[in-house]
Amino acid sequence: MLTSLRYLAGTAGPSGFGSRATAEEATAGCGDLRHVTAIITGATSGIGAETARVLAKRGARLVLPARSLKAAEDARARLRAECPGADVVVLPLDLSSLASVRRFVARFLALGLPLNLLVNNAGKYADRFAVSEDGVEMTFATNYLGHFLLTRLLLEKMAETARATGVEGRIVNVSSTIHSWFAGDDAIGYLDRVTCRKIPYDPTKAYALSKLANVLHTRALAERLREMNANVTANCVHPGIVRTRLIRDRDGLVTDTVFFLASKLLKTIPQAAATTCYVAVHPAVAGVSGKYFADCNEASPSRLGASSEEAAKLWSFSANITAEKVQKMGVHVSAGGFRLQVQSSNADRGMALA
Repeated sequence: MLTSLRYLAGTAGPSGFGSRATAEEATAGCGDLRHVTAIITGATSGIGAETARVLAKRGARLVLPARSLKAAEDARARLRAECPGADVVVLPLDLSSLASVRRFVARFLALGLPLNLLVNNAGKYADRFAVSEDGVEMTFATNYLGHFLLTRLLLEKMAETARATGVEGRIVNVSSTIHSWFAGDDAIGYLDRVTCRKIPYDPTKAYALSKLANVLHTRALAERLREMNANVTANCVHPGIVRTRLIRDRDGLVTDTVFFLASKLLKTIPQAAATTCYVAVHPAVAGVSGKYFADCNEASPSRLGASSEEAAKLWSFSANITAEKVQKMGVHVSAGGFRLQVQSSNADRGMALA
């Protein structure tokens, strides 16, 4: 109850910020960010676009991966209109395609740029069941698995940049409080069953599972970074409930009525981007890793989200199905679990969730 009242009032927490803080306010004390090169997925609209705008305003160089290159070019034009001289690179990426993720990383590394910050922000809510070209349920593939591989392939570059510059690298995974809506104890088993159509597809549960995977990924990733002795941290955030394109795609009388009645609980996009920006660049978060943040303050994830055992299981599972030798054959879910299946890839050679 007290937490809800603090949220409604926008009361500041230990960080000095609360639910009503904006991204610009949360980064006001961060100084010049011209030394920062950041990759931000899903930066052509919503929270990702606001995150990109605020970081560009502070001087950061941005790399915007996008499925729609036109949308990315438009986003770059908007950024340069507000921040003349902004250094913005656009590259193609389809997060639902593991082959596309590998191509994006190869293109980025070929640019010879440093990498200080990775914001895994892109998200998808799929009303209808679909599988990716790799045979994985589409919401899980886009929101989590693509980001898992992207992060893993960029880890060495981030560690190398941190060593060369002495500047801490940061990885921010954008999750959601909805991760707590997945109450089962067998996330991988559920993914298997839903992909095999052994149980009905529930879009909300699928989304919740993908957001839980983001939380567990953060926990396991922080441990890997410690083992690497890398000067890189990993944290995840709940941005708050905001009517972004992800929700607007579900317009209708019921949705409109619910959002009207809940309007006092909703954040604006600048407020929703505050926690991401705070965790990404604020000095107070230096050295903090493996944590879950909401309203610019540390918070507690669900019981399942706090499980180191589940995090380790998901990491092992994800590493196995994204292994390059596996991808050459393809991945398919069968009644007995994920197995190999020869299949051709028809992924768009230059696409990503924007």
